[in-house]
Amino acid sequence: MSTNQIVEELKKHIAEFEKSVEVEEVGTVIEVGDGIARMTGLSKCQYQEMLEFTGGVFGVALNLEEETVGAVILGDFKQIKEGDAVKRTGRILSVPVGKNVIGRVVNALGQPIDGKGEIKSDKFYPVEKIAPGVMTREGVHEPVQTGIKAIDAMIPIGRGQRELIIGDRQTGKTAIAIDTIINQKGQDMKCIYVAIGQKESKVARIVAKLQETGAMEYTTVVVAGASDPASMSLFAPYAGVAMAEYFADQGEDVLIIYDDLTKQAWAYREISLLLRRPPGREAYPGDVFYLHSRLLERACKLNEKYGGGSITALPIIETQAGDVTAYIPTNVISITDGQIFLETDLFYRGIRPALNVGISVSRVGGSAQLKPMKKVAGKLKLAMAQFREMEAFAALSSDLDPETKKQIELGQRMTELLKQPQYSPMAVEDQVAVIYAVSNEYFNKFTVKEVREVEKKFLEFLHKTKVSLLDKIAKGTWDDEVEKELKEACGEFVK
Repeated sequence: MSTNQIVEELKKHIAEFEKSVEVEEVGTVIEVGDGIARMTGLSKCQYQEMLEFTGGVFGVALNLEEETVGAVILGDFKQIKEGDAVKRTGRILSVPVGKNVIGRVVNALGQPIDGKGEIKSDKFYPVEKIAPGVMTREGVHEPVQTGIKAIDAMIPIGRGQRELIIGDRQTGKTAIAIDTIINQKGQDMKCIYVAIGQKESKVARIVAKLQETGAMEYTTVVVAGASDPASMSLFAPYAGVAMAEYFADQGEDVLIIYDDLTKQAWAYREISLLLRRPPGREAYPGDVFYLHSRLLERACKLNEKYGGGSITALPIIETQAGDVTAYIPTNVISITDGQIFLETDLFYRGIRPALNVGISVSRVGGSAQLKPMKKVAGKLKLAMAQFREMEAFAALSSDLDPETKKQIELGQRMTELLKQPQYSPMAVEDQVAVIYAVSNEYFNKFTVKEVREVEKKFLEFLHKTKVSLLDKIAKGTWDDEVEKELKEACGEFVK
């Protein structure tokens, strides 16, 4: 290359040169340990902004004080030392959303952990967002069919509702949630299951079951494992609801399960104490109510003007020895629209789901219940309530008057009917038919032990001979003609 050419080339580069200034705010780590870090020099840092430490580890700013910033570390805090530089990213904590997260298992940051490659998404939603206001919502009026007889009949859930599942450990809380997800097949509902502080082996079993039943086709699993840092358990539920909000904004219906929020509260307490926030009742910080309220308020049914989408939340809370008066259970009970209370005694007596009908309630789900179910469930609720009152006398059945004896026998048959094995949700029309048959004493000629076998045969009979009747019930039709047809079918079967 000649001298002239070199000069020309240099002139060209000088002409194309553009001056640009990049300003980065960099601070210094002054304290680190147990998954938290304190920094100085980040005066313009925002709440929940992502911070980048040396070695590519990220953190999230949670404490904004006059001189320092306190952050939780998302990842291995052992790589960070005092005196390290920390950089502001200018990005508020957000997760990838969209169709591509469906069928995937991700962590609390939306990163895939199922070994199926990266999630391609050009849309990100912030994990924290203000819940939709009153004017954008409408009343709950469409049902969420859980496929569990006792719940669909007595504690109905509607789209946009928040229904708490509460009980001691090992009483079948997760089983109800997983059955509900399996039952959403063909119901036009996306599902998000958030596992908070769960053993990875348990989550792997759940994912395998969802794949086996074909439920992973419409489900996303967000995992903050027991071995992950506490910060992951804190942010996982918010990441899950951010993914749900994307679909609700598109006018779709989403079911989200938080399993369980007790562990999120524990993680928050741990982080708060490390960040030196003052402890209050049961060592939780004063704002622990806000932790759950701002999460659960994001579940709603949007009105038509805003697309008509919905997020239905089923938070799970674990109690200690059935104590629903503890701090976290009372908080979450007051935020939700009702609770499904699972009792240890019933569970060990073989009544599963171990539903305590007395304490369980659904405050808004009644208006979402299908008409046929509403008609047949009224009798069921009354009979179950009377039976629970008289159950103590059942042992002394020798000296009971015939009327009381009859009520106790009906209650025993209904209790038997409401037992349901795991992973076998039932279609709503089948539920209506069997509840109608038992409530109207068509099963009285069979013993209590025979009830479940008879129920199976009765449903086989209906599916062979009365398909049109079942279709009418499934569509929500209930009039004198349908009832007459169902009555005749029951009579025909018993003969």
